[in-house]
Amino acid sequence: MSGDKQGLQAHLQSGLTTTCRCWAIRRTDGQVYGFTDHDMELRFDGLTFKASSGLTASAIEQATGLSIDNSEAMGALSDAAIREEDIEAGRFDGANVRAWLVNWVNPDQRVLQFRGSIGEMRRGGGAFHAELRGLTDLLNRPLGRIYQKPCTAVLGDGACRFNVAAPGFQAEAEIVSLSAGSVLQLKGADASDTTWFERGRLDVISGKASGLWASVKQDERIAGGRNVVLWTGISGGLTIGDRVRLTAGCDKRMETCRTKFINLINFQGFPDLPGEDWVMAVPKKDKPNKGGSRR
Repeated sequence: MSGDKQGLQAHLQSGLTTTCRCWAIRRTDGQVYGFTDHDMELRFDGLTFKASSGLTASAIEQATGLSIDNSEAMGALSDAAIREEDIEAGRFDGANVRAWLVNWVNPDQRVLQFRGSIGEMRRGGGAFHAELRGLTDLLNRPLGRIYQKPCTAVLGDGACRFNVAAPGFQAEAEIVSLSAGSVLQLKGADASDTTWFERGRLDVISGKASGLWASVKQDERIAGGRNVVLWTGISGGLTIGDRVRLTAGCDKRMETCRTKFINLINFQGFPDLPGEDWVMAVPKKDKPNKGGSRR
């Protein structure tokens, strides 16, 4: 994958170099793009790196230790490469990125200079700017337990361990009415109670917006279907007739975990944690503090 490093080193030491940068972007949906700042297309690792994309990149900063490698890719928006509507829809969020220094005369002479993911992505004026985050960026995240009453897990993750695909917790439906990409009337999925999918998830499983998702703000069961309001609209070409999948929502309360999901053993909150009023409490004659339970 990394190519002939020794050959590239000898080429760089020759004093007359023919090098360029090549970039490979793999989106979370599996779509792969290849770009190069050379004036001709290159091909290696089974991928074609297009020269017509107008993609360029600033110098890659790399350091030892836990410093975060960083760079920025800039390019022109085009239907043949990266489209503005795909950026708007979030299809490139978290995409995997690799960057090589390549001898364009002999592409086998190359070295992998950068591996990471796309962070913030801006677009405007027919161009895009993508922040590139190195692998060490993951080490910059705060880790550990948070002491709070609500559950800190995400429904279905490794801490929650609940199977969201269990019968009754997911349902498919068809869009019959759509407003601003965030107010939907659905046909089907009417077996569950009102608010069953509030704080849950809506995934688009057919149509142009397939693969996109949004969080559910409001959910109401109606005759033959549901009225659903999303927190943010899906801007990737959602249309009437598309099919969606709804996943039940969780409000992070212990009572919900126990009665709705029957998953109390994996509850990640601290429901008996004293509130702020307990910090300000003082002894009273009529209500002595005896060290017993306050519940």
